[in-house]
Amino acid sequence: MAPAQGKDDNSNSSKMIARPTSFLSILEEAKKAPPLRVAVVNASDPLVLEGVLEAVREDFIRPVLLGNPSVINDFFSKNPSPVPIEIIETASDRESADKAASLFFDGDVQALLKGHIHTDTLLHAFLKKVPLPGRLSHIFLAELPSYPKLLFITDAAVNIAPDLSTKMSITQNAIDFARLMGVQIPHVAILSATETVNPSIPSTLDAACLAKMSERGQIRGAVIDGPLAFDNAISTESSAEKGIKSPVAGIADILVVPDLVSGNILAKNLEYFAGATLAGVVVSGHSVPLMLTSRSDPPRSRLLSTAIAVLAHDRLARKKIDNR
Repeated sequence: MAPAQGKDDNSNSSKMIARPTSFLSILEEAKKAPPLRVAVVNASDPLVLEGVLEAVREDFIRPVLLGNPSVINDFFSKNPSPVPIEIIETASDRESADKAASLFFDGDVQALLKGHIHTDTLLHAFLKKVPLPGRLSHIFLAELPSYPKLLFITDAAVNIAPDLSTKMSITQNAIDFARLMGVQIPHVAILSATETVNPSIPSTLDAACLAKMSERGQIRGAVIDGPLAFDNAISTESSAEKGIKSPVAGIADILVVPDLVSGNILAKNLEYFAGATLAGVVVSGHSVPLMLTSRSDPPRSRLLSTAIAVLAHDRLARKKIDNR
């Protein structure tokens, strides 16, 4: 367990941001921020374009659409946009990703939105072109009917089999992002299959190390405990039944998963079986360069991802001004 850095207080003040209680609260806050200029990487798909159009109508983004102009123009001929739409013709996923990375590197766009393209193709082009302030990691935000607050799940899309050092970066990224979103002192559960350390299960060893690293100040800004099984992390009844004494059990804000496969399965199980609404972003240090959703996600997931990115960019810009 790590000591909290400062008060666990999510009230409003001149220095504090209100904790988001739902995606609706994030959408309302994002409407107060200026729109982002965003490159949509392979926008040649109706689901992608529906999400883009919703984000444009909410004044969250000014899109640059990369892909097949005939598909894109056909969509907007039937679904008019309130602002002019910029289109850059690309002939393949790789060309779309390379061009989008160049636009970001040159400062022509502020972020990228994944369209109908494989994540690895997009990330390969981005990492090849763009120097980053820290390690990239992905964060899903999940809103569930059965949980009283938003859940942050990491990493389910970027780091495949992270070692301890990588998990440290993933955890710190998630903490910094959750705090940026208004969770002043996040409660972080490092997940495994059990709540006890078992040398036969390497993820329990990593979890215990991360909790100790937090105690020693190597990870900052949160209350961290692990290993915890999923039920212990989100259910006070389960943790009480098992006699688990933990400051995180049952009230987790952030779930740090052992690897990409388990995180991806967890997030999609919550979406398809538990009625969760998901949004996804990629963070690096204190930057939010990518909005990353599944190719099959509904338009609302893309809308929510753009709202989160808009809010994050606006708050980071305000922090820079305040720190001058």
